[in-house]
Amino acid sequence: MGLQLLRPVSWLFEMAAASFSPTLAAADVENVLRALRARGLRATSARRVLVEALFAAAAPVTAPGIVDALGGRISGPDLAAVYRNLELLERVGLVRHTHAGHGPALYALADRVASEFLRCERCGHLRALPPSALAAVRDAVRQATGFEARFTHFPLVGLCPACAADVHGRQEPST
Repeated sequence: MGLQLLRPVSWLFEMAAASFSPTLAAADVENVLRALRARGLRATSARRVLVEALFAAAAPVTAPGIVDALGGRISGPDLAAVYRNLELLERVGLVRHTHAGHGPALYALADRVASEFLRCERCGHLRALPPSALAAVRDAVRQATGFEARFTHFPLVGLCPACAADVHGRQEPST
């Protein structure tokens, strides 16, 4: 008796799916809470402190990092609740996440992440770039395959200049 799938294999990718919700501008915490209420959602104190943590973050942050940053601001910040709220905020277009290799996803306010990413598979360096920087790459992929490539949800992976120089025994190019 062979393995029988109970539902299509596509369910494996649902948790890692990129959001295609339109990006909502988030000028401040109150603006985000108004946007939630306008969609019939509650603006709970847990959501408020989560959004405050996202506004305070200098760069995309992990859900465990948010829990650490909240440390005591709400009673018992539960990692599962943070993930649920991040998912809800992403569904309405207020938050985006990216996967930067092994480990938890990185979250940021959607209107602040108009970046695509490069990730060094050797040292782990994550570099944000404006989408225009990878336009030629997307064009080449589209021409060769018809596929519309995006590097916002999963980064383009390779070697950074320093690691490439180290691996290939040459000097790092000056930038």
